[in-house]
Amino acid sequence: MRIRQIEADDFAVLSLAMDDWWGGKPVRHLLHRMYFDHFSSTSFAAVEGDEVIGFLVGFRSQSQPEQAYIHLVGVSPQARGREVGRNLYRHFFEAVGKSGCREVRAITSPGNAASIAFHRRMGFALLPGDGVEEGVPVMYDYSGPGQHRVGFQLRLDADAYGA
Repeated sequence: MRIRQIEADDFAVLSLAMDDWWGGKPVRHLLHRMYFDHFSSTSFAAVEGDEVIGFLVGFRSQSQPEQAYIHLVGVSPQARGREVGRNLYRHFFEAVGKSGCREVRAITSPGNAASIAFHRRMGFALLPGDGVEEGVPVMYDYSGPGQHRVGFQLRLDADAYGA
């Protein structure tokens, strides 16, 4: 497996695969072509041969330049359990750390226990919320009415990337 920046041609392939990768859940609408066109320096694909087996879409905040945000990560069901997601996250941490970011944020849905566990294993802290569901702080209506989210924050080591 190698990790490279996402490319414009990846969009068509990934947008078709997304719903399948999420077990049939309609999530394709979360992935936009603009990420491939405008955030490719901080968005990555994990590739085996010619096949994309995972991706991470993230960016450095324009309004808070020391903060980066991971928007969306996906791993092919056939590639799960092989540290594809972990390697994509580490690659992102290194890229944004070198550009001066000292913090990474991400969100997930409150019921996504696998995502919550993954972020916690990666060292993310849970952000405070407006309430608690299933023992996890939840930010109510974060992504719109009824669209609650769990927030995460990871502080990057200022010395790790030489920035």
